Amino acid sequence: MQNVASHVRSASSLAEMATEAHAEEFIELANKVSGQLANEKGKMGNKKITGRLVEVEPLGEAIIVGDLHGDLKSLVHILDDSKFLKEESSGREILLVFLGDYGDRGNQSAEVYYVVLKLKEMFPEKVILMRGNHEGPRDLVASPHDLPTQLKNRFKERGSKPYLKLQELFNHLYNCVIIREQFVLLHGGAPSQATTINDIAFAHETHPRQPHLEEILWNDPWKEIKGTIASPRGAGRLFGVDVTNKLLKMLNVKAIIRGHQSCPNGYKSIHAEQVLTLFSRKGAPYNNRFGAYLRLDISQKIETPKQIVKGIHKF
Repeated sequence: MQNVASHVRSASSLAEMATEAHAEEFIELANKVSGQLANEKGKMGNKKITGRLVEVEPLGEAIIVGDLHGDLKSLVHILDDSKFLKEESSGREILLVFLGDYGDRGNQSAEVYYVVLKLKEMFPEKVILMRGNHEGPRDLVASPHDLPTQLKNRFKERGSKPYLKLQELFNHLYNCVIIREQFVLLHGGAPSQATTINDIAFAHETHPRQPHLEEILWNDPWKEIKGTIASPRGAGRLFGVDVTNKLLKMLNVKAIIRGHQSCPNGYKSIHAEQVLTLFSRKGAPYNNRFGAYLRLDISQKIETPKQIVKGIHKF
């Protein structure tokens, strides 16, 4: 893929490409990445793929990005600050993982989608695109869902086709990433009724008969409860520390890393610091003064979840 990426020198050049892309280029890119994701079966480099679950060997480093919601400026900052584009070309073992919620509520949703899809096209084995609740199935559409309007404003009469292509893409995004013996990455939270790893890997196939996908995309951790209770979001559940501990034991990992909730400081921890929330979008309509992303040396085994916070980069 070096020839594809050779003309991309910086995050700002990717952003410029995104702002200049026309409808047909956007559609072609979304279609190509959908095909890439559909063909990622069994293995992707040294990563094992089962259904819509990726298992990663603890080698090298991982950069983990939370909700962006159309915030192109924050995405450019993360790519520049993390030096992903430069370090990827150096041959270092580095992985870039997005936790979902790329669009809606920010006026550059089309551009954010373009950049993350371009990254996946250029570095297919080093970029993992996860599914957020704003990329959910059609029976679980987040509200407000202004992406269709944004795409029509951007691409005029051609705007409906990019949206349809993105909806196709959503079905190929990953439910979960596991960094073996260390972390599980989910957009929302622990699926309370899951009893095997396959419940997570194939949650998209058992939806809506089983609640696993809805809970993966919509759940939130809560302090003062045991088990789960109904969520004020209208989908998913609030879950207690016992549900967190059950999932960690089942997957043999130490912590959950997730997005889904805005945080004034860009991140927060709960459940004895076993659940870390990342939010990478800054400003309105959310109340967070800071955004954050996570950079971890995943080859270094963690002994306590508190070690994860050392990898937080606030901006």
